[in-house]
Amino acid sequence: MHTHPAISATRNWLQSFIIAYDICPFARRVHEQDRIRYALVSGNDWENLLTELIAECKLLDAEPETETTLLIFPDSLSRFDNYLDFLEIAQQLLIDQGYEGIYQLASFHPHYCFADSDETDAANYTNRSPFPMLHIIREASIEKALQYYPNPETIPQRNMELTRKLGLKKLRALLESCLAT
Repeated sequence: MHTHPAISATRNWLQSFIIAYDICPFARRVHEQDRIRYALVSGNDWENLLTELIAECKLLDAEPETETTLLIFPDSLSRFDNYLDFLEIAQQLLIDQGYEGIYQLASFHPHYCFADSDETDAANYTNRSPFPMLHIIREASIEKALQYYPNPETIPQRNMELTRKLGLKKLRALLESCLAT
């Protein structure tokens, strides 16, 4: 079966960066258990993109064995400011659809830039991905995982320090290599 290039790039990114550098200490287990769903959403029509987001939540409702979904937008939301606008609407939609406290969204984008950050800050790479995407996470899974992880509040700071130590050149090359394979 042929895998879409955006899914291949995302899997490569997850393995070669997120797991390899322990950016998310919870990713390795669900990856090894093959409990991550990679879903593509095509087109630029935000209404359709949002409909697909809710459809994915319903799929997760029906498939408890699927731990999490990476909802990938390979041909839309390429401008980071548009992505942030979309993210805000998507988060409100989850609330409106009764998913508050059930799912939360983590945001990843090729041009991710933290609000208090500079474009050249390597720490932005903690949330940079090959394509715009939303990570749909089960709140119950977060709560369960945090019971076994000491000091989870240290994860973001650790990741910022790590990415700054790795440096922009290495991080750019890492992200580009995910797209090449």
